[in-house]
Amino acid sequence: MPWKLASSGLVLSAALLAGCSSTSESSKAAEGATATESGYSRCDAAAAQFALGKPASAALLEQARVKSGAQTARVLGPHDMVTLEYRSDRLNLNTDQAATVNRVNCG
Repeated sequence: MPWKLASSGLVLSAALLAGCSSTSESSKAAEGATATESGYSRCDAAAAQFALGKPASAALLEQARVKSGAQTARVLGPHDMVTLEYRSDRLNLNTDQAATVNRVNCG
């Protein structure tokens, strides 16, 4: 009798775990959704070089982001802390102490 209960419990456990597993199609769909969110859009810093020497502002940042094709953009001051992650879809406008753009790069 105990063997019948143990084997029945094992079969029931296997059936429950099988219902929780995902198929390869759903994982491919999840990868596609992630790719769509990031857009695989590359930033072109050369297209945003017009911002050099101009005072940093929200309007300048948005204009540079659109021209470079970047998904996101940020202004970085001379003493701002940044992470070391590289994002090919992000535009950076680096500024000096006077908030004047002195470098444009992607990352």
